[in-house]
Amino acid sequence: MKVAKLYSFNNIRIEDILIPEVGPRDALIKTKACGICSGDVMQWYIEKKAPLVLGHEPVGEIVELGKDLILQNPPSPPFTKGGIADFSVGDRVFVHHHAPCLNLKSCKYCKRGDYVQCETWRNTKIIPGGISEYILIPETNLINDTLIIPENMNYEDGTLIEPTACVVKSLKRASIKKGDTILVIGLGVMGQVHVLLAREFGAGKIIGADMIPYRLLKALEFGADYVIDVSAENFVERVKDLTDGLMADIVIVGPNSVKAMEQGIEVVSKGGTVVLFTPAKPKERLTLDPNYLYFRDINIVTSYSCGPTDTADALRFIEKGSIRADMIVTHRFPIEKTSEAFRLVAEAGDSLKVLITLCDGNGNREKGKEI
Repeated sequence: MKVAKLYSFNNIRIEDILIPEVGPRDALIKTKACGICSGDVMQWYIEKKAPLVLGHEPVGEIVELGKDLILQNPPSPPFTKGGIADFSVGDRVFVHHHAPCLNLKSCKYCKRGDYVQCETWRNTKIIPGGISEYILIPETNLINDTLIIPENMNYEDGTLIEPTACVVKSLKRASIKKGDTILVIGLGVMGQVHVLLAREFGAGKIIGADMIPYRLLKALEFGADYVIDVSAENFVERVKDLTDGLMADIVIVGPNSVKAMEQGIEVVSKGGTVVLFTPAKPKERLTLDPNYLYFRDINIVTSYSCGPTDTADALRFIEKGSIRADMIVTHRFPIEKTSEAFRLVAEAGDSLKVLITLCDGNGNREKGKEI
């Protein structure tokens, strides 16, 4: 089978490897599509994992199930449609690349809903990665964070489950109150998903900030009330104008830089919350005046990745049409052109969601290709 393997930021190769052998409690999917995450193009972040098969937003069709799949301590829905005993060859599925143990008796992190801190979550993976013609799903991932794609969703919609789940978690951690003003700094695909879902979480006014005209216009199309071109306007003064001097109740900081984080803290309101959605670059340090935060009751929270409750919520938002692939998928590439797709995402220009597709969005065969 073909895989897209990254050796360095500018060295992505299409290689042939053996299809993984299915163990007695594993499943094998034929990959239909996989998104390229903005995190994949953070050079320092992705290169520390190299060499690796790129991609962690795959969807596909189950083509083989392990012979000894026995349901043990099934989790409550909606993690799967009941458990691995209910999965069948031919099912269209989303699979999360990490899955927690969900042992509420022995795992304090799962008990608290902090799934990404669970050791099982951190150690699980899909094999060999998302941009691969076939993917092995180990038992834990299959039981604890694999979802059946509903009939009214296509494969391209399914690729949005993981990134949408990350935004769902972010908005949950923001603790938005009905009518709050939310400011989204950075209007790449994840910023746009924040804009699309903010109203679902009760936001009263949505402001987007970026410097790329294409993305500013898209944010308005997706429901932002106002946008700020940070390359042409005084950012802080414009936020002040748009909020009658009160500033934003919730600030989502998307760019992976300390400068953006500092700007987020500068424009948040008293009693407001700044969500650090992306890590900073290595060796950057965020210097804070604790009294500035203390006397204004400003909250700073982080939001790293997502867990099973978030993916389940994301699926529901996609199923109801709050976000769909036909809204935000702008480019599609075959696996052979993964390097070209990767460069397009890294350029952060006139694109939003970029997919590697092994079929069309409805799961049909590509002309001239066996899938």
